Amino acid sequence: MLRSAMTWLVGLSLSVVGTAANAEWGVNMQPGVTEVSQSVFDLHMTIFWICVVIGVVVFGVMFWSMLMHRKSADSKPATFHENLTVEILWTVIPLIILIVMAVPATKTLIDIYDAEESDVDILVTGYQWRWQYKYVGEGVSYFSSLATPRDEINNVAEKNPNYLLEVDNPLVVPIGKKIRFLITSADVIHSWWVPAFAVKKDAIPGFVNESWTRIDQPGIYRGQCTELCGKDHGFMPIVVEAKTQADYDAWMAEQKEAAAKEAELREKDWTLDELVARGEKVYGSACASCHQANGEGIPPMFPALKGSDIVLNDIQEHINTVVNGRPGTAMAAFGKQLSEVDTAAVITYERNAWGNDTGEVVSPLDILNFKDGQ
Repeated sequence: MLRSAMTWLVGLSLSVVGTAANAEWGVNMQPGVTEVSQSVFDLHMTIFWICVVIGVVVFGVMFWSMLMHRKSADSKPATFHENLTVEILWTVIPLIILIVMAVPATKTLIDIYDAEESDVDILVTGYQWRWQYKYVGEGVSYFSSLATPRDEINNVAEKNPNYLLEVDNPLVVPIGKKIRFLITSADVIHSWWVPAFAVKKDAIPGFVNESWTRIDQPGIYRGQCTELCGKDHGFMPIVVEAKTQADYDAWMAEQKEAAAKEAELREKDWTLDELVARGEKVYGSACASCHQANGEGIPPMFPALKGSDIVLNDIQEHINTVVNGRPGTAMAAFGKQLSEVDTAAVITYERNAWGNDTGEVVSPLDILNFKDGQ
């Protein structure tokens, strides 16, 4: 028995040492960078110390009683059956403690749910496996996808400090403004979580949940999807970049200009090489995680595109699959996720990459006509 206990203690000690050697020994919440997140942290610490005091008192009385009234000290057990005073005390004292805890908790909850009178409204939509950000009333919308190189994910290259926490297009917001997040999903349940803001809301298809924040200092803040949403759940990061009002206004002007240029690109007469070059980037962001960078996929769940009969021969079915997806399979619909230009580019790339070499061009107008005909 003693040997077994010693073995258990040695194993526990080694595991603690090993854990400390490989990870930061952090067990507490982070204070956050907003007034609400600081209130949440303060509430957490208040409740924590109340629990510590309760634990010290209860266990102190318990151990003192066991020590001072042990049998070996010739203590005699009491013979009383009921004590009205004790029963009143152990009812009233916990009630008072709960009231003391409820007051700051209620105040913090009221602040968390007060999303009215916002300065900026952003619709956050979860997709497998990326986020779409739409600035309500501004005409600006874009997708934010994982930007960690595949070589790092596949352990071919050394991992950088922000491994799996970097994106191609961060959410940009102004400091000092009340920002309301309208959070929903286009497919399965996701969860939008940025711990520095104390914001964590489920993104549920058919529902819109509200949350808000007001950031005081410029900076970059990171989070993740915290709802198990499928195969690439761990590859769905969130990056928020808080800018000064002047920098935010300049960024917004650039986005509106880019959106206008993107609309003009639908009318452009694209060449094969231009579409393939753009399509390669879109494929790497939206398709490579399932169908692989070499187009060979992971059959049978993610079929190969290299040498595929649909890719080589049936151009209309190829467009239909990318735009509408395949119900009952893991193939998602990208008709709302990609612009007509990007849809045309990625289809053209798939039909001319990895030795497919069909020489066929799918233009943005082809995608527009297909959508109009549905």
